[in-house]
Amino acid sequence: MPKQSLRLDRVFQALADPTRRDVLERLGRGPSTTSDLAQLYDMALPTFTQHLEVLEGCGLVRSRKQGRVRTYVLAPRPLKQVEHWLVKQRTLWELRLEQLDDYLQDLKERKA
Repeated sequence: MPKQSLRLDRVFQALADPTRRDVLERLGRGPSTTSDLAQLYDMALPTFTQHLEVLEGCGLVRSRKQGRVRTYVLAPRPLKQVEHWLVKQRTLWELRLEQLDDYLQDLKERKA
């Protein structure tokens, strides 16, 4: 499997979880520390940090540690890759639907 496809798979897997999507929305408003993010969710800190590790592992967020405080920021590049893939898929399916529509119109005209 091509490297690009594996990266895209990891991003989609990360986006599949509602907690991770919510974290990305929050980081879209600006950087945040682990503890500030975690206090918004009803889960143990180790469980929550696993979500952050998944997001960081696929490149959707970056972190920086200063002393004992880890701060996360949104890294939007993988989202652009997802957007590019979705646009390609939409274009392909719109073409296929247009072809189907043309075919059905042709059948309808033949019956008339």
